[in-house]
Parts: sequence; structure tokens; C-alpha cells
Amino acid sequence: MAENSENKGGLVGFSRELADAAAQAGRSVVRVNARRRMPGSGTVWTNDGVVVTADHVVEVEEGITLALPDGGEAEAELVGRDPGSDLAVLRTSSGGLAPAQPAAFSDLRVGQLVLAVGRSWGASLTATVGVVSTLTGPWRTWRRGTLDNLVLSDVTLFPGFSGGPLVDVSGRVLGVNSSLLARGVGAALPSELVERVVRQLLAQGRVRRGYLGVSTYPVALPRELAERHGLNQRSGLLINGVEPGSPAERAGLLLGDVLVGLEGQPIADADDLQGLLGPERVGVQVALSIIRGGELRQLPATVGERE
Repeated sequence: MAENSENKGGLVGFSRELADAAAQAGRSVVRVNARRRMPGSGTVWTNDGVVVTADHVVEVEEGITLALPDGGEAEAELVGRDPGSDLAVLRTSSGGLAPAQPAAFSDLRVGQLVLAVGRSWGASLTATVGVVSTLTGPWRTWRRGTLDNLVLSDVTLFPGFSGGPLVDVSGRVLGVNSSLLARGVGAALPSELVERVVRQLLAQGRVRRGYLGVSTYPVALPRELAERHGLNQRSGLLINGVEPGSPAERAGLLLGDVLVGLEGQPIADADDLQGLLGPERVGVQVALSIIRGGELRQLPATVGERE
């Protein structure tokens, strides 16, 4: 009997720790009223009223309001949005909001217990629990964005949870949840990635993304060809379309060229290309490595900006 009581006491204590973590994170969670049907959630990011939410939560850009943790309501304006990462930044003049306490991606471990926290049903706090399933490397989203990494977990993201935080058992924010970034699992953008996007949106209202203006198809490289040119890859991108007036056209890329590298970095598939066309490349001249007529060539190209 004593052992059962001790086990029960341990479970009660553990349950209280989870509830405390949800309550701690909930001080930084707001409801975002920016779409016609179910509202979404938002995470207070700074002490001067910056709120992060999911881009798909923001269907209207005017008349946005927030339901606050203390039960009050405040107006918010849209500062900027980035469909590629499914993030949007709002700002409110309401004072007294508690910013989230972020945790580092390097602190995360597979199997770690996590909670998804939201505030979408009325003004009440909501939470679900699960474990970290995997920590990804570069991730290509269906919205044509390329992310450094994602936190995938088995938490259930109920409708309206997008934009709220994924937190650890101390209530620290591991990332911002989005139901659109992965299929069939809970996905959160790590806090460090969110911070980078927030800085760009605050400065420019959007995230700059590079583009060349080509359509491509992955093709295998003959072993003899790859070895002759010192290529340590088995595939490249066959160019089957060049947009008129695009950086690719100005650089002289032709249909039938096979793109195999950019600035010395190999390109084996479309994810490689997108990953090398980050905001730091926009307006910068780069060297494209292509195979044309069986010969390896270098073409200079100035990366454009995707509208």
C-alpha cells in the first residue's frame, strides 16, 4: 500500500509540473482573431508587444484583435508575414505582456516530453502533451520554403493551436507550432529560426528569398561523367524551363543544361538549390556549375528576389 501511495504521489507531482509548465507558457499565449472562422493562437515574443503567429492564421490584415491572458482584448497590426516559413508578426500597444522564454535547439532531445499550448477556444488556455519524435535537418515545405530544421512531435495540434508555442516541462518555448509544415505530425519551427524570421519581418516586412527563374527536373549523372569532372554526386538538375527576363536567362542558362553546383556547393536536387538561395544571396553574383554538351562550365549569375 505504501508503495502504491508513493507511486501515486509521484504521478500527482509530475502532473502538477506539467500543469505548471502550461500555466507558465500560457502567460505568453494570446488568441489571434484574424480569420473568419476559428481563431488561432499567438506567442508574445518581446516585451514591447511583438506577437508571433502562423501566417495561415492571418486571413484578414486589418481589424486584428488579440484575446490576452488576463481576459482583456487588444488591437494588433500586421507587421509582416512569410508564407515560406508560415510565420507572421503582429504588434500590439497593450502593455504588461510577458514575453516567451525561448530554449535553444541544441537543448532538444528525441523522446523529450513537450506540450503544445494554445488559446483559441474562447480565451481559455488549452494544452496537449507528447514527445519529440525527431529533429530534422533542412526541410522543404509545401509552400516552397526551405527551413534549416523542424521539431516534429506526436502532440496533437487541435484546430487553433497554430501560432502557439511548443514548450518543455519548465515552460520554456522550444518553437512555434504550425499545422501546415508537415503532414500527419505536430511540427514546430525552432525558437532560433523564429527569431531570425522575426528580425527580418520587423526590419523589412517580409523575408527575402532568392530565385534564378528556372524549372528543373532531377536527372542521374553518368558515373564516368561525374568522375571526369570530379563531382561527388549522383544527380543534378536538368533545366527544362527558363523564365524570360530572369536571372537564369541573363546568365545564359539554356534548356538542356544540367545544374550541378552553386558557389562550389553541390546541387543534386531541388532542395539543394532552394537551400542555397537564401536571403543572403539576393543581389549577389554567384558561380553556377553546369554541364553542357558533356563539359563542365561555370556561369556567373546574379541571384534575383522572389516576389
